[in-house]
Amino acid sequence: MKVQADIALIGGGIVGLATAYTLVRDHAVRVVVLEAETDVARHQTGHNSGVIHSGLYYKPGSLKAQNCTRGRTMLLDFCRAHGIAHEICGKVVVATREDELKPLQTLEERGRANGLDGVRRIGPAEIKEYEPECAGIAGLWVPQTGIIDFKDVAAVLARLIGEAGSEVRTGHRVVGIAVKADGMTMTCANGAEVTARHIINCAGLQSDRIARLAGVDPGVQIIPFRGEYYEIKPERHHLVRNLIYPVPDPRFPFLGVHFTRMVHGGVEAGPNAVLAFRREGYTRSSFSLRDSAQMAGYRGFWKMAGKHWKTGMGEFHRSFSKPAFVTALQRLLPALREEDLVPGGAGVRAQAVVPDGSLVDDFRIERADRMIHVLNAPSPAATSSLSIGATLSGWAREQFSLKARG
Repeated sequence: MKVQADIALIGGGIVGLATAYTLVRDHAVRVVVLEAETDVARHQTGHNSGVIHSGLYYKPGSLKAQNCTRGRTMLLDFCRAHGIAHEICGKVVVATREDELKPLQTLEERGRANGLDGVRRIGPAEIKEYEPECAGIAGLWVPQTGIIDFKDVAAVLARLIGEAGSEVRTGHRVVGIAVKADGMTMTCANGAEVTARHIINCAGLQSDRIARLAGVDPGVQIIPFRGEYYEIKPERHHLVRNLIYPVPDPRFPFLGVHFTRMVHGGVEAGPNAVLAFRREGYTRSSFSLRDSAQMAGYRGFWKMAGKHWKTGMGEFHRSFSKPAFVTALQRLLPALREEDLVPGGAGVRAQAVVPDGSLVDDFRIERADRMIHVLNAPSPAATSSLSIGATLSGWAREQFSLKARG
C-alpha cells in the first residue's frame, strides 16, 4: 500500500497533532500523520499529569517560556471553542526549607518576567488558606495554572485533521526513510510506504532515531525517565484542593513529586523520575535490550550518570519503596498516610542528553533540507503544543514554500 502526501508528519502525540492541525488549517497542503501505536496520544501526551502550565519555571526568552505563555492562551481558546473539559484552578508552590527560599524568589521573578500577573509570594497562613493541609515556610500562589486531560485535546485535533482532508494513520511505525532528490519514502513496519516532499519529525521517544533514519545527526540521544504516580483514595481527596508543588531542584528539568487534582476526578501524587531501561518502559520490569544497549553505548549517558548518580539512586529507592515515596510527599502534606495511597499510572519522559552528559533543558528543534526535527519537547510541551505547532507551521511555510489556504 502506497500513500502520497505533501508532508509526512511522524508522531501522533499532541505536538505532532497540533502541528498537523495548524498546517492543514492555514495551508493548501495534504499532511499524513504516521503514528506507530494503535491510537494517538499513547505515550507522553496520554501519561502526563494533565496540568495546564503557567510558564512559571522557564528562563525568560527560552523556547519553553515563549511557547508556554502563548500556548496556554491558545489552548484555553481551543478548549472553549470545542467544549473540552478544563479548569483554571491555580496552584501553590511551597518551600519547606530555608535553602528553598532563594530558588522560590527566582521562580517568582521568572513568573513575572514571563507575564504572569497575579503571581505572588505567600506566607504559611496564606498557604493554608489555599491548601489547609499543606505545610511550608513560604510559597507562591500561581493563579494561571489549570487541569485538563490532554488525550481529549489530541482526539479533537485528530478529528479536525481528518475533516480538513488530511489523515492520521495509526499502526504505522516508521522503520526506514529513503531520501531522494524528488522526495522521501517512509517504510512502515506494517508494509505501507508513504511518499512525501517533506518530513516533520515529532516522534518523541523515538525522535533521535527518526532523525538518524533520515540521515540527520541529531546531536543528542533520548534517555527515557519513568515517572511513577500514586493516587489518593477517594475518602482522603479532601487533603488536596487543587495543585501543590515543591520548589524544584534547579539542577534538573524535573519538577519534583507533587499533588494534582485531575479534571475528570481523583488526585494524583507524583511523579518521581527514575531511569527507564526501555523507551516505552512504563513498569519497573520493562526492559529492551536494544534501548539499554544503545544507552550504555552513549558516552553522554555515562557522563550524566557520573554527575547525578546520588540523585538517581534516591529516585530508584523511592521507586521500590512506598514509605520513601510517602516521606517525600509528607514534606508538603504532613497529614498524608501511607495507607492513603494506591498505585497509579506511569509516564516516560523523552529527555534529550548531549554528549557531555548535560540534560537539554529547553525545547530543541533542528531544521535540515526538506525536514524539521523536534528533538526535545518534554513538559510543558502539551500546554505549549498549539504554539509549537504554529511555530513549526510558520517555519514549514517558509522552508517548504507552502501556499496559504483559500
